[in-house]
Amino acid sequence: MPYIEIDNNRYYYAGDLNREGVPLIFCHGSGGRHHHWLYQLKSLKNFANPIAVDLPGHGRSEGEPENDVSSYSNWLHRFSRAAGLGQAVLAGHSLGSAIALDYALNYPDDTLGLILVGSGGRLRVLPAFLEELNKGTVPKALPSFLYGPEASKELYEKGSQEVKNTAASIYYADLNACDKFDLMGELHHIKKPVLVVCGSEDRLTPVKYSRYLEENLPNGKAHIIKGAGHMAMLEKPDQVNQAISNFIKQF
Repeated sequence: MPYIEIDNNRYYYAGDLNREGVPLIFCHGSGGRHHHWLYQLKSLKNFANPIAVDLPGHGRSEGEPENDVSSYSNWLHRFSRAAGLGQAVLAGHSLGSAIALDYALNYPDDTLGLILVGSGGRLRVLPAFLEELNKGTVPKALPSFLYGPEASKELYEKGSQEVKNTAASIYYADLNACDKFDLMGELHHIKKPVLVVCGSEDRLTPVKYSRYLEENLPNGKAHIIKGAGHMAMLEKPDQVNQAISNFIKQF
C-alpha cells in the first residue's frame, strides 16, 4: 500500500506518484477518508495526476486528528513536499476545502489552483453537534445533513454506516477545526484560479456560501450541481468530474 512517512508516522494516499500530468491533491472532509474521491481518481487519471490523502488519524493514516485548519494545511504541505509533487492543484471537500484555502494563502508558490467542493469562507458548526460529540456520541442526524434528496438509498445507507463507524473524537477534532475557520477577510489575497462546486441542495454549506466565494475570490467561479447535497462528488460524480476536467485544462 502507498504511504509517505513524516516524523515516524505513515500516511496513506491513493494514486500513483509517478503518473504524468498536473498534480491534483484531493483532501476529504470531516471524519472522511480518501475513498470519498474514488470516482475522481478513476475519471481524472487520464489527463492529470490525482492523489487522494487520508488526513492524520483518518482512514489508514497514522498520527492524530488536528483541531485547527492551519495544522492540517501545514501537514498537507509537508506531505506534498515529501511526495515530490511540487506545484499542485488542491482539491478539498468541506473541511478539506478550508485546508486548501489556507494552503493557498500560506504556500502560494506551491499552489497552481484550487477546487473547493461544499465550501465556504467560514464554516460554523451547529453547537448541538459539537456538544454531543464532546460527550462521545456521533449525532444521529448527521447523515441527513450530508446527502441531497436525489442520493440513492444505497449511497445514503453506506454513508450512514460510515458515520456510525467513525469515532466521535475524530469528528469532534475536525468540526472544531471547521468551527474556528474564518478566512472571509483574507479571500482577496488568493489570486490563483478557483473552481467552487456546490450541490443545489447542500444544507451544510448552502449555495450562498459558494456565491460569496465566487464574488470575493479574484479568480473564483462557482459551479452548482443540481439536485446534489453536501457530498456532491459521490452523489453526482459525472457532473463534478466534468466541471473539474474543464477547470484542469487551463494548467
